[in-house]
Amino acid sequence: MADSAKPVSRKEGRREAAVAVDETQAVRLGELSDLLGYVLKRAQLKVFEDFLRCVAPLQLTPAQFSVLLLLDANPGRNQTEIANTLGILRPNFVSLLDSLESRDLCTRVRSANDRRSHILMLTEKGRGVLARAKKLVVSKHEARLNELLGPAGRDALLSMLTKIAEEF
Repeated sequence: MADSAKPVSRKEGRREAAVAVDETQAVRLGELSDLLGYVLKRAQLKVFEDFLRCVAPLQLTPAQFSVLLLLDANPGRNQTEIANTLGILRPNFVSLLDSLESRDLCTRVRSANDRRSHILMLTEKGRGVLARAKKLVVSKHEARLNELLGPAGRDALLSMLTKIAEEF
């Protein structure tokens, strides 16, 4: 009896060959693993994931935590100054503030000097949440990073990243 199977076209053969790749092997990164930008982004994602796990009970993002820290250290500054310091675009910052304000963690007050400007202030609840978040970040998140890098590695990495942020 003749084989009734249809002949495989070149296009179908290539598709089958592509599927035959050993999927148990990790995808090779090739040149990506030598690109600082790529490796920095991958590291940032891992650090952010760990941060979010650590402060999960408080439901804070890294950006929200940063805003609360700056408001605590700089009471009475306007929202443009805080947004610019953190490198957050105005529309994104307004949304972030709306979220913090809806949770009663901060408040916006019209500036007495410039009625177009809003002064940002932590609320009592905001100070309490920030204090809890700082404890979680130091005792869990930063502790894990310090354990991974060691004191000298941590200082060196912090110095290098600061140099990139300030001079690049």
